[in-house]
Amino acid sequence: MSQIIISDLNPVIDQVSKDKNIDRNLVVEALEQAILAIARKNLGPGYDLEAHFTEETGEIEVFMFKQVVEEVKNPKTEISVEEALINDPDAILGDSLGLKVEKNIYGRIEAQVAKQVIFQKIKEIEYKNIYNEFNERKGEIVSGLVRKVEKSMIIVDLGKTEAVLPRQEQIYSETYKPHDRIRAVLSNIKMEKGGPKLILSRASDEFLAKLFETEVPEIYDGVVKIARIARAPGFRSKIAVATTNKDVDPVGACVGMRGIRIQSITNELKGEKIDIIPYSDNPAKFVVNALSSVEVSSVAVNEDLKSITVIVPDDQLALAIGKQGQNVRLATKITGYKIDILSASKVGAKDRTAYKDLMEIPGVGDITAKLLFQNGYVQVNDIANADASKLAEDISVDIKKAQKFIASAAEYLEKVKSDIALKEEIERDIN
Repeated sequence: MSQIIISDLNPVIDQVSKDKNIDRNLVVEALEQAILAIARKNLGPGYDLEAHFTEETGEIEVFMFKQVVEEVKNPKTEISVEEALINDPDAILGDSLGLKVEKNIYGRIEAQVAKQVIFQKIKEIEYKNIYNEFNERKGEIVSGLVRKVEKSMIIVDLGKTEAVLPRQEQIYSETYKPHDRIRAVLSNIKMEKGGPKLILSRASDEFLAKLFETEVPEIYDGVVKIARIARAPGFRSKIAVATTNKDVDPVGACVGMRGIRIQSITNELKGEKIDIIPYSDNPAKFVVNALSSVEVSSVAVNEDLKSITVIVPDDQLALAIGKQGQNVRLATKITGYKIDILSASKVGAKDRTAYKDLMEIPGVGDITAKLLFQNGYVQVNDIANADASKLAEDISVDIKKAQKFIASAAEYLEKVKSDIALKEEIERDIN
């Protein structure tokens, strides 16, 4: 019978370690596990086996461990004292004796076969290493070459592995062909059966933020912070920036000398328009900033409804709304407020209608109606459902007066409902 011997594996291990960039000890461990798995398969279950690599010879030996006992009940895990002494003169009762497996269960495994066994085992290690490396880079911008485009999905070669840029993460107007260089943010990574799957994005807010961090040193250093981003990839984006350093202009820092910084980002995004706006904790001011270069006549904020009414000159209305409503839509997204934009002429007509409706409430005169409207109470229902304390504060009256306005508004609404119901009943009778 011959001992389980594998010819010198040192060259094979060195080659695999170098080719796959895997620590040599991990390759050795993978090989030991592979040979151990083969030994267990051939010997059958129930044995206590270990495989050990010997550096000097480059060979792997498999050992079978048995407990030294007086009476053997399980020959797979136990050995008698007499037999143990034959293998080891110093063996005593209770020892765990390691016996070299000499039964020829494999025959001789040549280096090429061993190499294939190693590859199967170290694939898991390779996947794990790639996952760990790129998981630490999640959220960073990576660069690679387009390998192929299939079913609207772009496969990107990152060198050590591949990544995918799904259709929904692409900028609609961009097209790529094999061997084109591409940059994107590594948005996600997950381990799948076939290895780690890396997901890239060029359409996300995160990609835009990382581009600014790359191009603007003040953002990278934390002097300027990106407060919020709203983006319509390929069309237009808004980015709100702020700083606690009074000597730094956050908008100017992002634009750069002669616009070189913002131009670099715009070029990367193939001409996507970017509005850089100063962030403000004041909702009205922030909305005005977010509308970007639009002349605003007045702003009315309704905190309860998280809405803002913006009045602009008639010739500014189209600019404020933007092409296909894009400007106001992005402004709404970045501020978090519902924005209603009205032209000055339309507000004039609306004012007159609102004043007329409000003055129908018993006890509400012209001045009170104007105060109510200016503070966002533009409908009778707004007053009927108002909080008395807030209403009193908003229009500078005492609490009892505010409560009276609320009660009168509620009575007026009930009367209107009653009149409508009566009218409908009369119409039904006539018909």
